[in-house]
Amino acid sequence: MRKKFIRADSFRYSRIGKNRPKLQKWRRPRGKHNKLRLKRAGHSKQPGIGYRKSRKQTGKIKNLLPVLVHNVKDLQELKKANIVILARVGMKKKFEIIKEAEKLGITIFNFGGRKNES
Repeated sequence: MRKKFIRADSFRYSRIGKNRPKLQKWRRPRGKHNKLRLKRAGHSKQPGIGYRKSRKQTGKIKNLLPVLVHNVKDLQELKKANIVILARVGMKKKFEIIKEAEKLGITIFNFGGRKNES
């Protein structure tokens, strides 16, 4: 699981994330006397290169490699180690791809809309 870095003083003001997770995003501290920028003990950590994923894990979703699928033919060429990301296709073709994926046992990452319509 990735470490979540939160903006400095986000616990203090609602406009920068107090009890509002959507607004809790990292902004680099730039103040002259900012304790976070100075990496003082007792303050939260800053993102750095040491938190990066390993090269083998980059680009994976749920430990599977994502592959863009436009049609059923693309789907049949995939392996079990892949996760499908549907391209911009119409509803008719999307249902065909979903049915074929269920037969082959391949997971689809982004259905879009309601998932129980197939």
